[in-house]
Amino acid sequence: MEEIAKKLAGLLLEGDQQGAWELIKVESLLGKDSLHIYERVLTPAMRHIGFLWESNEITVADEHLATSTCDFILARYLWHKQKESPTAVIPKKVMFLCVEKEQHYLGLKMASQLFSEAGWRTRFHGPNLPLDYVRKAAEEWQPDVICISFSIIYHAEYLVTYISELEALPLRPTVIVGGRLVGKYNFDRYRSERTILTDNLKDVQKWLSSQSNGVKSSV
Repeated sequence: MEEIAKKLAGLLLEGDQQGAWELIKVESLLGKDSLHIYERVLTPAMRHIGFLWESNEITVADEHLATSTCDFILARYLWHKQKESPTAVIPKKVMFLCVEKEQHYLGLKMASQLFSEAGWRTRFHGPNLPLDYVRKAAEEWQPDVICISFSIIYHAEYLVTYISELEALPLRPTVIVGGRLVGKYNFDRYRSERTILTDNLKDVQKWLSSQSNGVKSSV
């Protein structure tokens, strides 16, 4: 882990919103793009915090404080980017949500901000959204893409139903499934060719760029 990510982890655990923001702002001023900040700074910082929690070196309260502080930084960063260089909205829509019982949402939120920066209209529904509510929201809003996330292995049991139900929607949206476990296990049996699996934001950015260029990509 790079030193800057380790430093950020300490600031997040302290709930130091201003200190964490100053660190991210410096990275941005140095010319680092959003993908770098998300993948090389924020993500490893939060993974380190997760490791500390799993090792009983910090408490659940510590982990929650770090998560809420990171959430604040993400929101402030997106506001800063949009204020700095407003992006024209394109007529494409995307929903983001975590499967039922899944509470880890920061990676999903980073993905949603990449879509926002690319000009997509986004709706971020956050953690733990049961399928009935997902279906209803999708039928009403008619998104072109639905991104779902999970990070705990026993939540994979929901994938078959989520994917099959979402692929069957009348608009036939592209379904993107993300999470750190996607790269560790083979989930191909859960999907058809219309569903994309990815475990990193670099692939999300690559897919977004291909859509902007009019080239279809399976990531």
